[in-house]
Amino acid sequence: MHDATHPNARNAPLTSPAQSLWDLAGDTTPLTRVIPTRPAPLPAICATRSRLVVLASGSTGNCSALIHGEGKNLRVTLIDAGLSPARTKKMLATMDLTLDRVDEVVFTHLDADHAHKGWIKALPDHARFWMHKRHRSRAGRDGFLRRKTNIFESDTFELARGVRVLPTLLAHDQLGVAAFRFEWCGERSASLGYATDLGRVTDELTDRLRGVDVLAIESNYCPVMQRASDRPDFLKDRIMNGAGHLSNEECRGAVAAIAPKREVVLLHLSRQCNAPDLATRYHDGAPYRVSVSAHDTPTRPIPMAI
Repeated sequence: MHDATHPNARNAPLTSPAQSLWDLAGDTTPLTRVIPTRPAPLPAICATRSRLVVLASGSTGNCSALIHGEGKNLRVTLIDAGLSPARTKKMLATMDLTLDRVDEVVFTHLDADHAHKGWIKALPDHARFWMHKRHRSRAGRDGFLRRKTNIFESDTFELARGVRVLPTLLAHDQLGVAAFRFEWCGERSASLGYATDLGRVTDELTDRLRGVDVLAIESNYCPVMQRASDRPDFLKDRIMNGAGHLSNEECRGAVAAIAPKREVVLLHLSRQCNAPDLATRYHDGAPYRVSVSAHDTPTRPIPMAI
């Protein structure tokens, strides 16, 4: 992969489907500090030593941590970074983790509750952002491309040794949202599906995520509560029009089609138009475990392989 460590490197040829750049949107002002080269590669990541913790999920901020390895080889991948760096630092500290363990942030999209601008300065020097090509122009306007950034489209890319990522772009507002299938390809294989802020469930999504071991998927609202709420009509329409969020029932339909093997984690529950007991009720009697994320409390560590 081409490594863009200087603004002029953006003109270098690409060597993989995921494009590395500094700022194709036109901001070529370098940071005041020198960004060092990436540390030496770590050993291949083992699924049995990887776990997911949803730090927070909701309209006030979304961030999940994929924690890989142990000891000196421990590393962290953030899926979205919608919490402030200070708040994320405090949450990671409860697991004896520090920000310098973060190697990358993989963005589903760049709405403010998924991409806090404080990370432009707070991201560790060796780390990088990953985002879909559809979000590149917005990233340039918001300043995110001033940091090391890898751009992907629909092709599989390697996150680290032994972990590959298969992205899918779905409807959400104007620019869409990326959903992901993470696969651990070592001696013990495992897979994680991650899909939030979906306008609708498509055949492409269910085909891409089918049979994952763990599925993290949004279950945003109860339609009855949504319609009865005092929210303005335009907001209700945005949420429910097929390019906003999934209802509890739509979530359950997606889960049934994907058929995860072991566990489902419900994401992005509305505090005004949903409740954990309403969301989980749709999964009563299911052959998988159900966990519910919260806006202010991390989930337990969910192992990728057992």
